Amino acid sequence: MGRYLIEPFDSSDRYATERYQGAAGRNWWTCDPTLRLLVRRHLGDGLAWAEPHLDRLGALMGGPVAAWAEETDRNPPRLEKYDKWGRDVSQVVMPPSFHAARDALMADNFTSPAFAAEGRAHGADPAALAAVWTYLLDQADIGMGCALGTGGDMVVSLAERHAPPDVRDRVRAVFANGFYSGEAAQMLTERTGGSDLAALEATAVPDGDAWRLTGLKWFASNANGSAFVVLARAARPEGAEGDVIAPFLVLWERRDGSRNGVRIRRLKDKLGTRSVASAEVEFTDAEAFLLAPRSGTGQGSGSGLGTMMKLTNASRLGVAMMGVGVARRALVESLCYARAREAFGRPLIDQPLMRRKLAELIVEVEAAQALVFDGHLGPRLRLAPALVKLRATRLGLTAASDAVEIHGGNGYIEQWPVARLLRDAQVNPIWEGGDNILCLDVRRAIVRENAHEPFLERLEAAVSSVEGPTADLVRTRIDDVAKAITLWSSLAPEVAEARLFPVAQLMADVYAAALLLEQAGWEERNGHGDRKALVARLYADAHLEDHGPLRGIDRPAEGLERFDDLVSGALAL
Repeated sequence: MGRYLIEPFDSSDRYATERYQGAAGRNWWTCDPTLRLLVRRHLGDGLAWAEPHLDRLGALMGGPVAAWAEETDRNPPRLEKYDKWGRDVSQVVMPPSFHAARDALMADNFTSPAFAAEGRAHGADPAALAAVWTYLLDQADIGMGCALGTGGDMVVSLAERHAPPDVRDRVRAVFANGFYSGEAAQMLTERTGGSDLAALEATAVPDGDAWRLTGLKWFASNANGSAFVVLARAARPEGAEGDVIAPFLVLWERRDGSRNGVRIRRLKDKLGTRSVASAEVEFTDAEAFLLAPRSGTGQGSGSGLGTMMKLTNASRLGVAMMGVGVARRALVESLCYARAREAFGRPLIDQPLMRRKLAELIVEVEAAQALVFDGHLGPRLRLAPALVKLRATRLGLTAASDAVEIHGGNGYIEQWPVARLLRDAQVNPIWEGGDNILCLDVRRAIVRENAHEPFLERLEAAVSSVEGPTADLVRTRIDDVAKAITLWSSLAPEVAEARLFPVAQLMADVYAAALLLEQAGWEERNGHGDRKALVARLYADAHLEDHGPLRGIDRPAEGLERFDDLVSGALAL
């Protein structure tokens, strides 16, 4: 007779595993009331046309794409370095789950020119639809978000301005389905580091209307792409001294169809984001095309490098979206688990300390969501990318850590979803500049461009039509931001640099509070209740109030008293 595993304890209701469904398998559009209200605000009458598409997208992201992400994490890309004759082919082999996810996403690509045109024709803002697409994708797999979105806008924008006509046509063909096609990569970082451009070692020399580029890039995400933006030292025009840093376009194949001088040394063995192939890439006399005016490859705003830096700010908003996507997924996993798990005779979600943690997480996620979507869809503020990324990517990491803790020992096990979230989230504060680099960019924007002035105007406009104690507090803190910037400007250079972090944090705190109030005003005026006003109050209390020596212990516990309102507005099951 065969042997059977006897599981005497599984008959208990405590082991009813069907109760433990997390985010995967749900429709991430219909279960997210905050997103639905946000989209209603930005689409207006266009929502009627967009709703079926959004419903389909929510099912796709929460179902197949989320499942494929887990498969790809367990079976990451691999490198086939040589063919059977020993020739270097440097072929990155992606797993079937990656191809399945990519094909499904391209078939339902809200960022494609065709979908954008259709949305525009029906009164739906294409930028808002694209933001929702990336927001939902980043909840499933920020690695796939990176693989599809890395540098596509940068390649196309720079090639349209500076590449020879035949090369420009090739780039257009590569990106015919939009920027999010998975064909682009930025190759900036070398072994000397990613931010210190003075230490760059890759070089390019003229060769007709092309260049020959040689060097090694240490971190190259999406190495399986076919169009790369590569930073290298370029010789100045005749009569000028020295060389300068400039961006170049390198394609996988040369103009004549032969293999270009691009070799992949190895794939990186990474902590997370395994669905994007990151590699060390070597260029040996690779055919390259200068993405800047040939007569002036300097760092001015009209140069390719200046344009590239502006596009890098757009990329920072993309990484910020990844951060808030991870945070949202961590929140949903935490709520689902806390509802199902019982301890001390009742569900975790009914216990005061857990309610405190979940209430705080809901508020922080919605504040970061407000920041990120305003960065993508609001006024183009020079300071927004750095401040939004500073806040959202750090929240993604702390929220994922909270989710692991809420799951207890299960959260530390790879078969549960939150361990991967934590591994993936760690890269977001690094991509496109860590906290210190972002703070230096805040300084540059204030000192060189007076970027704080339109920033303060945006904050004042956000709270202009909102009344009440929270609005008064935020207005006071807006004045405090202005005072802080003035005081900071008078500090000695080394002290001023060291104080950049608290200045940037204060700006992000007040920015988020103002945006939450703006959302609250819209929701109340349009008959959607006062829940967002509650979120704004709780956020302002946590970030803008002076709680004194008792640290707020004596303050009202509105987050507990209205906990059910917070949860019902965050997750609909």
